[in-house]
Amino acid sequence: MPPYRKLGSIPRKRHLEHRVQPGYRGEGIYYEEVITTAGFGRAYSIAYHLRPPTRVRQLEAAGSLRLQLAEQDVLRHVHLRTGQMPAAGDPITGRVPILTNDDVTLWRCRPTEPQSTLYRNGAADEVIFVHRGQGTLESMYGVLPFRPFDYIVVPRTTTYRLIFDDPGAVDLLVIESIGSINVPPRYLNPDGQLRLGAPFSERDLHGPSEALLIDSEQDVPILIKDGSRLSRYVLASHPFDVVGWDGMVYPYTFNADDFEPITGTTHQPPPVHQTFEATGFVVCTFAPRMLDTHPEAVKVPYAHSNIGADEVLYYVRGKFGSRRGVEEGSFTLHPHGIPHGPHPGTIVASRSMTRTDELAVMVDTHKPLQLTVQAMAMDDPKYPYSWLE
Repeated sequence: MPPYRKLGSIPRKRHLEHRVQPGYRGEGIYYEEVITTAGFGRAYSIAYHLRPPTRVRQLEAAGSLRLQLAEQDVLRHVHLRTGQMPAAGDPITGRVPILTNDDVTLWRCRPTEPQSTLYRNGAADEVIFVHRGQGTLESMYGVLPFRPFDYIVVPRTTTYRLIFDDPGAVDLLVIESIGSINVPPRYLNPDGQLRLGAPFSERDLHGPSEALLIDSEQDVPILIKDGSRLSRYVLASHPFDVVGWDGMVYPYTFNADDFEPITGTTHQPPPVHQTFEATGFVVCTFAPRMLDTHPEAVKVPYAHSNIGADEVLYYVRGKFGSRRGVEEGSFTLHPHGIPHGPHPGTIVASRSMTRTDELAVMVDTHKPLQLTVQAMAMDDPKYPYSWLE
C-alpha cells in the first residue's frame, strides 16, 4: 500500500463527531465512511462526507461484460498488434479485453470520447497504465494528476472519473486484479518503509494533490462493475462531497520512468524489475538502463522455459533488444510449457550496446492465460515461427 496520507479536515480521533459549521443543514456533523481492505485486517482510510454516502435514489441492472474466450487448440507463442486497434468509446466503455484468467484481466483502451458517467469497480483493483495522454483522476479522495507512462493504481470501490486534456489522444493498458495491488514485501524494511536499494521510494508514489469538494444535492448516476455484472446506481447527492480523509487506501500514481533499474556484470533475471504484486501475478517495469558490463556478457535475455508462469510483455517505447517485429502497443504472450528466448541475430547485435532505451510492462501470471475473441482479431500468426533463421 502507499504511505499514510491526510487531506482536508478530519477530527482529532477516529469515530468522534466531526462537527460542521453552526447553521449548516443536516444533523450537525460530517458523516464518517471507513474504507477497509481484507475485512478490517489490513490498510484502511476514513473519509468525512457532507451527507451520508448510502442514499440511493434508484438502482437497475446495466448489462454484463462476459468475456468471449477464443478457442485455443494449440499451445503457442502469441503476438498481438493492439497498437492498431480501432479507437472507440470512452475510458470505461472503450475497454477491450485481451487476456484473462481467474486472477487478472488485461484490457486495452483507445477512447475517442470523455468519460460520461462516474465509474466504480466493486470487485477488483485496477492498474491503469497511461501509454499516451495526460489529465486528472477525480474521486472522493481529491484530484490526482497523471501523465504519460504513469501507473494509476485505483483501489476497488473507488468511484472515479478520468479526465484527459485531449480525449482523442489517449492509449491505455488496464490491469484488473481480483487481489489487492501491493508493493512487493521484499522491498519493505521491518518498519514498513521502502528499503534503501529498492528500485523506487515513497517519494515516487503520488497521491491526490488537492481536495475536491462537490456540494450537490442533485441525483448522480454511477456505473458499478462487479465481476461481469454491471449495475447503475443513482445517488441522491454527489459522492465527491468529502471535506477530509486520512489513511493508506487511495488512488496513486507511479511513473515508469521513475523506476531505478538494478543491473549487474551479467544479465539479471526479471524479478529485479518487479513493481507491483497481487494474488496470482506480478507486474514488472522494463525501464531504460545500462546493459551488462562483463566483457563477455550476453546482453539479451537467455532462452527460458516457463515452468510455473505465463509471461506477457506490453511494448511501450523504444526498440526491444531481444525481439524482432514487435511495435509500440504490441503484446507478446510466452506461455508455460514451451521455451522462448532472443530472436536470431539479436545476441550479436547487442554486443556493442552499453544501454537500452526500451520501456515495457510485463505481467507474469501463475495460472495460464486465455485469449479473448477480440485479441485473436489482432493476432500475428507468423510469430511462433519467428525464431527460425
